[in-house]
Amino acid sequence: MTQTEIRRSRSALSRVESRQALGFVSPALLGLAIFTAVPVVLSIVMSLYNWPAFGERSFNGFGNYVNLFTKNPDFWPALRNSAVFTILYVPANIAVSLGLALALSSRIKGRAAFRVLFFIPVVTPVVANALVWKMLLQPKGLINGVSVSVFGVELPNFLADPTWAMIMIVVMSVWQGMGYNMLIFSAALEQLPDSVMEAARIDGAKGWRMLARIKIPLISPSIFFAVIMTMISAMQVFAQPQLLTGGGPGNSTLPLVMFIYQQGFKFQDLGLAAAGAWILFVIIILITAVQFGAQKKLVHYEH
Repeated sequence: MTQTEIRRSRSALSRVESRQALGFVSPALLGLAIFTAVPVVLSIVMSLYNWPAFGERSFNGFGNYVNLFTKNPDFWPALRNSAVFTILYVPANIAVSLGLALALSSRIKGRAAFRVLFFIPVVTPVVANALVWKMLLQPKGLINGVSVSVFGVELPNFLADPTWAMIMIVVMSVWQGMGYNMLIFSAALEQLPDSVMEAARIDGAKGWRMLARIKIPLISPSIFFAVIMTMISAMQVFAQPQLLTGGGPGNSTLPLVMFIYQQGFKFQDLGLAAAGAWILFVIIILITAVQFGAQKKLVHYEH
């Protein structure tokens, strides 16, 4: 067989394999197109229209966006609440998760059981978790009952106070999500090079010095990943305020995603809801881009 015939045979085989591969992935591509690509395009179109749930639709250009920024009284408070939740939640989640991972990386007995215990809230439905926390935080709930019976102190109604309500949502969310990042950090800590750790010990590094100058720089790629994913989830928070406070008292715990939900399904203004969703998308993209821009200075990649 000549070289030309060999090349033709390989080319024919490559085409056959390409068609077979396309056949295998076509169901996934079809699902991606139907349930992701089409809704994304439709949401862009909807954001440019007056699009009531029932009734006539009319082209509105960027009117929905202008309406949100200049006329809607709840948009800016919702955006502020999402920002406050993110600012409070992301550092707390990372700090608690990293602290647990460092504690469980030591030679303590039953650390595998502790990891499972801390990860249980992650896989438990958020609705169940929120309802349990709501019962605990009620004026006649367990937390206030223990405080009165043991210390004689009557606690405030956490979910009815504008300041405490947001803090309780952050606390519940940290409890719900800390197990995921804990496992990421635990895996990163277990992969630290023994040679580097031994050299650091020989040089006298220990305690906080070992943590700040050796361990954290070496696991900084994992921290960077956790920060980005946690920030994205924080900007999309919905279930916790919806179930704990309903966005109240007033609109003090109304996040942007809940605002979008209300515009679309309560007030039946799908065009305004779609515009709000795209504003949230742009905000998340910009924050993520800034984080990626800063990674060269903050993240240590071992080559």
